[in-house]
Amino acid sequence: MASDRGGRAGFVYKARQSAYRALRRQGASKSKAARIANAGITRAGRSTMARKAARTRQVQARRRR
Repeated sequence: MASDRGGRAGFVYKARQSAYRALRRQGASKSKAARIANAGITRAGRSTMARKAARTRQVQARRRR
């Protein structure tokens, strides 16, 4: 798991640990999960993540048809 030590251990803000763990459970790599989880710290980051997620859901819905 990532820690607040930085370096090889990675870094995930304490408030974003649950997001990081959820991404890891879904199979994301440590670095990818940390990058996505940390993007949620600011309002702009969360907004960007929400737009990307909505776009992903739309694409997946189209593929299921």
